[in-house]
Amino acid sequence: MLRHVVRRFLGIFPTASIGSYLAAMAILATLPLLAFVAFLLLQLERSQFQTLRTDVADDAQAISRAVERKIADMETTLALVANSAELQQGDLQAFHTRVGESLKESSLYVMLARQDGVQILNTRMPWGATLRPMANPESVRSALRSGRVELSGVFFGATSQRWVVNLTMPRINNTPGEADAVVLTQDAASLANLAAREAIPPGWSSALVDGDGRIVVSHGAENQPSGTQIDQSWLELMYGYNNSAVFYQNGRQYLMGYAKVADWPWRALVWGPVDSLKGSFITLWKSLLIGSLVLMTFLLGIVLVAAHHLRSAIRRIAWMAERIGRGEIVSPERTKIVEANQVAVALSNASFDRAEAEERIHFILQELVHRTKNILSLVQAMMRQLARGTDDVEEFQRAVSGRLAGLAQSIEALAKQQWGGIPLAALVDLHLTTVTGSVDRVSRRGPDLLVNANAVQNLGLVFHELATNSVKYGALSVLEGRLRIEWQVLEPQEAGGEQRLELTWVEQHGPPVTPPTRRGFGSTVVERHAASAFAGEVRIDFDPQGLSWTLVAPLSSFLAGSAESS
Repeated sequence: MLRHVVRRFLGIFPTASIGSYLAAMAILATLPLLAFVAFLLLQLERSQFQTLRTDVADDAQAISRAVERKIADMETTLALVANSAELQQGDLQAFHTRVGESLKESSLYVMLARQDGVQILNTRMPWGATLRPMANPESVRSALRSGRVELSGVFFGATSQRWVVNLTMPRINNTPGEADAVVLTQDAASLANLAAREAIPPGWSSALVDGDGRIVVSHGAENQPSGTQIDQSWLELMYGYNNSAVFYQNGRQYLMGYAKVADWPWRALVWGPVDSLKGSFITLWKSLLIGSLVLMTFLLGIVLVAAHHLRSAIRRIAWMAERIGRGEIVSPERTKIVEANQVAVALSNASFDRAEAEERIHFILQELVHRTKNILSLVQAMMRQLARGTDDVEEFQRAVSGRLAGLAQSIEALAKQQWGGIPLAALVDLHLTTVTGSVDRVSRRGPDLLVNANAVQNLGLVFHELATNSVKYGALSVLEGRLRIEWQVLEPQEAGGEQRLELTWVEQHGPPVTPPTRRGFGSTVVERHAASAFAGEVRIDFDPQGLSWTLVAPLSSFLAGSAESS
């Protein structure tokens, strides 16, 4: 039903040129475009407001990072002062002189204080001057409790008679009666440049706020003095590390961005009225409307040019396709359309791929004939040899079936790898599993080798014969019997020589071994055939403790990628 409806719908479109369809699409797109512009104008303010919220939060975060760097610098200075040689030696006058001289170009001052707030030293005052108790002794006690550097809120200093902030470092293992903490104090006003942001719109403000909600320093339209407590509702709006919030004040909508100063209790704030930015929204609306009208004016002209290039590109690609159909190799045609160029390149590659595929198919057919001849010759020799050793048709049938099954396993494994060879370890597991059902009593060890197709077929026959003999008469015929298969690469014995592979089959814990009284097809396969197929040497040891079979042959006879014998 759906397919019928689709066909009926497509049937209403007449046969026409691509230029006609593009022109119709341009005309039909005009009304949706106007509707989209109207919708965009309605949504623009909301989008801009969300962007403004992000920008305000980013501005607050930029201020917090600047404050963080400033506090880090103060913390470094405090550490240097606390570890000065004069302080360690107890020479407070020398300490006062050197520290005061070092910090005279800055707005930083150093105090030594006890936990009860008594000042022992203050570089704001001359050496030996009478010092008042600290206005904020809790900062010393807090640092002593935490055992780390603490940043105070803003407070009115007893000595400086200004709004200041303290950075306090506790002194550990100090002598009783000495200073319990080293304090780096700074006027809050000197931090004003950190709160100033050039990107803040006119009519907006920024500030640093301490952990108690008091303004450390502020900047902008609502510049408030240090120590002013901000509205509690503002604190309730601030959650998370870096964000923005909306609130209303005196009937106006305000936007506030805030960010916590990392590792410290301060926050950076940026706030202001949203209606101060309405003018930029209106300007943007007008720009979008004018732009959409200009776009529609040129739309038909652009469509005509595009139609011309599309027709040209399609005709060139069709011509390439016709040549490929005739079996030619074609080079890509260059057009003004990127996608058409991609199709042209794909068609050119397809023409080359087709020629290569035809050559590959021809090669595969020749290779198939070659391998089929090899397999048939091998099967013919195997059947001829088996026929000589038995007069019983059923026995002959069983012998042929078993060996053909092993050969089929090898051919199937090679086919899965596209006759590219399989790992030697996988070949061992394949044939032993086929004969014995499992490899639980078989151990194998040797380097990873990918053996070629001829090696897979010939070794498959050898492994099948050895495994069948072991199941009937050897170690695998009893439960306690074990089989060990190992291979290793032997280095050349002389310069310029060839590497060789030594492959060993050793049976253990089976019945006593006795040499065979006659030699059948199996003996021929594991001895003469194995030696001939790999141009190597075969040694068989009928040790009463267990049969041992060893093949030593050139490594090139096994490796995939090496020349295979026909």
